[in-house]
Amino acid sequence: MKKRIEFGWAQTDITPSLPAPLAGQFHTRISKGIMDPLTATALAIRAEDDSEQAILVSLDALWVADPTRDRVRALLAGALPGFDPAKLVIGATHTHAAPSQVSRYFDYPVHGVPGILTQEAYAEFLAQKIAAICAEAWAAKRLGAFSYGRAPAVVGHNRRAAYFSGESAMYGSTGRGDFSHVEGYEDHFLNALFTYDSENALTGMILNIACPSQVSENIDFISADYWHDVRREIRARRGQALFILPQCGAGGDQSPHIQVEQAAAERMQKLLGHGAAGTARLNEIALRVAGAVDALAPALARDIAYSAEFAHRTLSLTLPRYKITASDVEEYSKIAAAAETDLEKLEASGADKLSHDYSVAFRRASWYGRVEKNFKRQESRPDFTTESHVIRLGDVAFATNRFEMYLDYAMRIKCRSKAVQTFVVQLCGEGTYLPTARAMAGGSYGAIAPSIKAGPEGGRILVEETLRVLNSLFDNGQ
Repeated sequence: MKKRIEFGWAQTDITPSLPAPLAGQFHTRISKGIMDPLTATALAIRAEDDSEQAILVSLDALWVADPTRDRVRALLAGALPGFDPAKLVIGATHTHAAPSQVSRYFDYPVHGVPGILTQEAYAEFLAQKIAAICAEAWAAKRLGAFSYGRAPAVVGHNRRAAYFSGESAMYGSTGRGDFSHVEGYEDHFLNALFTYDSENALTGMILNIACPSQVSENIDFISADYWHDVRREIRARRGQALFILPQCGAGGDQSPHIQVEQAAAERMQKLLGHGAAGTARLNEIALRVAGAVDALAPALARDIAYSAEFAHRTLSLTLPRYKITASDVEEYSKIAAAAETDLEKLEASGADKLSHDYSVAFRRASWYGRVEKNFKRQESRPDFTTESHVIRLGDVAFATNRFEMYLDYAMRIKCRSKAVQTFVVQLCGEGTYLPTARAMAGGSYGAIAPSIKAGPEGGRILVEETLRVLNSLFDNGQ
């Protein structure tokens, strides 16, 4: 049954005031300054009769660590009467230039180093900030309306090169003589949902792009990456008060880095005046996304929904763990052992724990060493639980997951969804990769035992369970 819907927006700055370890690389990077600020944005959605609710949050972060999400929910449980913390959905844009949070996958050796913000301190700062904007958005909700659509905006490219041998490589050279093809699909559409107030004035927008925000993934400065430039460009055209909530669509095998005809791409960036080499790609993406928004705005304004079916389901899914093989253990234990040896030598020489060599050895020992640890306990722990959300808002559906999900899985969901338009949102949790069988056969980072928690079997179950719940919301008026 259709109902009037309330929307409430809020935004806050989540930039740390101290240098902090930046998440997303194997070596420790301590931020040396701020290139651009980090943002958290919240959208509260509630049916007028209080029959359904959700708060969607987006962070400029690598991912949303489980302890961060749980801490926010604990804060909201006591501070936001009338809101069910289980209906909170937090996603990340996957910038590689935001501070690390406490998680089971990253442990940068910075404890005891004066003047550096620890992961624990940033996680608590972040949780407090998120809880505050959730409360602000909830208090700001008013009856409103929405519209939705999609438009071309080329941002992401498949980053896995495949070779005649059957092997693949993330960021592999496409200039090699044995290069065969780019491994998988690319989604070049911006998915957008606009909200309006009671007088049809545009108040905010959800923008979903199937690509992580990692143009500047190796820098030593705080940055929201291309989403900062996108927000700035859109607001320059449509008003500084506009709220923008970015979502990272399925992009485990996607990247904003151009893989084919790189020289031609760089030449055109110069000819089109997109700026210096370090910022040209950021500017190019911002112009493309803002252009897509410009194309959508007048069309969406002609089809605004003032009431809608609204349903939100929180799923606790049990997925099988990737079955580690004895050959996996043999291969990756050798790498871990070599890293342990390097680590011992570095410690004996008094190496700085923040140095590139020490931190790489530290991370490699942990990263590859966990393959053998997981192998020894996989019989007693054959599966794991993961949280997903499915939301219906009129003819639109949102389907979330915790992973760096390969795009093929999202295509299965989108093509079989009963919604007119489906937003797949990844990195609503600690994002291990979720590769396809095709990628696993090709190998390389993102499709090997150290990189993943679930494999193609888990991906298939996730797709089927998501579709089962999603499509049920469109049966018999919900």
